[in-house]
Amino acid sequence: MSRIRTTLAVGVTLLGTVGLPAVATSGAQAAATTLYVNNSANAACADDGAGTQAQPYCTVAAAAAAARPGQTVQIADGIYVEPVTVDHSGTAGAPITFRGPTPGQPAPYNSGWAYLGTSDKPSGGLTVKGAQYVRFELLKVTTGPQAAAVVVDGSRDVSFSEVGLAGGPALRITNGSERVSAVRSGLSDITVDGGSTGTLLSTNTAGSVRVDGAPGTVVVSNTLGDCSKGLVLTGASAGTTVENNVINTVNERGDRCDAGTPAVGITVDRSATAGLKLDYNVVDSRSGSPAYDWAGTGYTDRAAFTVASGQGAHDFVEPTSKDARNRPDAPKHQFDSADENAPGMLTVDLKGNTAQDDPTVPNTGTGRGIRDRGAYEDRTGGSAYTPVGPVRLLDTREAIGVPQARAVAPGGTINLPVTGVAGVPADGVTAVTMTVTATEPTRDGDLAVRPFGYAWSSPSSMIDERATTSTLNWVAGRTVPNQVTVPVKDGKVSFYNHSGGTVHVIADLAGYYSTKGSLFQPQDPVRVLDTREPIGVPQVQAVPAFGTLELPVAGAAGATAVTMNVTVTEPEQEGHLTVYPHGDAAPNTSNLNWTPGRTVAGLVTVPVKDGKVSFYNHSGGTVHLVADLAGHFGADGRAAFYPSGPSRIMDTREYWSRPQYRLPAVVPAWGSVTVYPAWGSYPADATLNVTVTEPGAEGHLKAYSAGSPNDTSVLNFAPGDTVANQVVVPMKNGSDQVTFYNASGAPLHLVVDRYGVERY
Repeated sequence: MSRIRTTLAVGVTLLGTVGLPAVATSGAQAAATTLYVNNSANAACADDGAGTQAQPYCTVAAAAAAARPGQTVQIADGIYVEPVTVDHSGTAGAPITFRGPTPGQPAPYNSGWAYLGTSDKPSGGLTVKGAQYVRFELLKVTTGPQAAAVVVDGSRDVSFSEVGLAGGPALRITNGSERVSAVRSGLSDITVDGGSTGTLLSTNTAGSVRVDGAPGTVVVSNTLGDCSKGLVLTGASAGTTVENNVINTVNERGDRCDAGTPAVGITVDRSATAGLKLDYNVVDSRSGSPAYDWAGTGYTDRAAFTVASGQGAHDFVEPTSKDARNRPDAPKHQFDSADENAPGMLTVDLKGNTAQDDPTVPNTGTGRGIRDRGAYEDRTGGSAYTPVGPVRLLDTREAIGVPQARAVAPGGTINLPVTGVAGVPADGVTAVTMTVTATEPTRDGDLAVRPFGYAWSSPSSMIDERATTSTLNWVAGRTVPNQVTVPVKDGKVSFYNHSGGTVHVIADLAGYYSTKGSLFQPQDPVRVLDTREPIGVPQVQAVPAFGTLELPVAGAAGATAVTMNVTVTEPEQEGHLTVYPHGDAAPNTSNLNWTPGRTVAGLVTVPVKDGKVSFYNHSGGTVHLVADLAGHFGADGRAAFYPSGPSRIMDTREYWSRPQYRLPAVVPAWGSVTVYPAWGSYPADATLNVTVTEPGAEGHLKAYSAGSPNDTSVLNFAPGDTVANQVVVPMKNGSDQVTFYNASGAPLHLVVDRYGVERY
């Protein structure tokens, strides 16, 4: 037996004061009794009883007949195939409430759904006739296509919250009903007619809304359509408000509807124009039909409609499908653009979410300017970047970030607070970028940097996820750094020592992600510095011992920070490199560490000051520097960061059954392998931690997407090395894949861990 699955929030936030209409408070319910309905086989129900929990009613109709002011009819999970008529009234201070399963109630009243009919067993519907002050919450009502699921007939002060109604139409408000509201609900169709006044329809999904001779109706923040006439106003419906709605005139796949199917977004008859306020709506442009029908004339263009009607100055006619959201040129006008001052606006969306700022779009709405149009507040908006420092947050050698100076024990974890310190906000931080260094390791091993508490894939799997991804690898006695961008959870990140020996860990903060800051502008790698050529410097000359090189960053005008792959080569002595904002004193931080004669590379994200960055060679010998610019953060940036994982998406040492990878046993000499880091979305770039292990010869690794040049390296290796580096790969021409090229004369193994993507 199937149950209808109408789109509906599953929370229990109830309707409060929403502007119109006035909805009674529930203060008098503290002393009210509860009538229980439960028709399950073991419920011992009886319609001639008192509706107690021990002996509940079998039918909702019996409880409706018995309910009096201040009482709540609590309905258990189940299917009730019956017609229900509610003709008893509550009062303003003591309404009658009909409620489906609710968290906090005893089982079976605390989970599931109360169904008045299903698609295969439709009910006789629900009728509210001549009643006042009645509420319906967390119910689903289904009738056949010829009957309305719910009819409100000559009633007033009736509210529906978090209900799912399906029928023909789902909800009809008629015969002079007053102040009826339906909010945060999934409804197939809605009709308001018969002189009904003061109706509120807010934050619902529905096929269509038809208002015929119903003055003062408010239709706000709904998502309507799917090959239906989204909104139709006819008759003497003076004073109607239509705002913040998203009206889809195509089917759920984004295709045009069948020929002959009505797909006009908003229809307003001449008789319904008096006192109308129509604005801040989005109408899908892909149906091939007019977006508007105003007094019998169709308009496909918003500007022409506004000239003719004086309405819709802030409307948009454009695709509304979220499938196009991640494409670089997709319109996003429905986000952060609602009229927050519209009557009937709720504080949460259909799913109970509060407004969330999307950093990829300007805040053009009223009020805070961050409310989205339609029934859903988009929660997939990414994060923007704010550079900080660099500043040292952790050093286990000096008791920075830890209570005492002590190496991390074998298999040990450090949980580091990263919010509310060093200029990082206490709230709203989604990820941080740090250069992490492992030093003085006593045994070979690797370090995993993770969101705090991210130790298990699931409570039942018992798979230690700490050991399935790594941030950097070392051999005993060697100092190894790597940049990492890691999601933040509960204001912390964790460091796990995956080795049989102790190790000291250092973390230097480069910046953090939140809803405020700068967006990223990725680009194909461009060599901006090479002291061997010379590029970025006036002559071929190594950076002297304890010397500083100042680099103007061309092509990053107005940047707040730049991301570069920096390579140190031909170093004469052991040392480390510090990259920092121009004009500042060199901080006590490091980005790259080396031993004499060794070539090492690492990703660096550094604040820009006066259009320049500085490089400090902290060693007693000369060193050559190479820097390839991967992108910058700034006012012209368009890509927000979406942190995830980290998760392992490729390991050529392991068997991977996913056919799209078609992985070789190794990456062959002068050969390549492809990985899909974004899984069908359209990212601007992918943020990956890439590890080369067991290489048979000296060489370097290249990373690129389709259509990108592949003449720059992302890491260098010697035979037998295990070397990791964070890599930012710009995605080109709608590509969702990254190719890695082994520029060496021997096979190697490759491991790739995903930390997130940046999308438009």
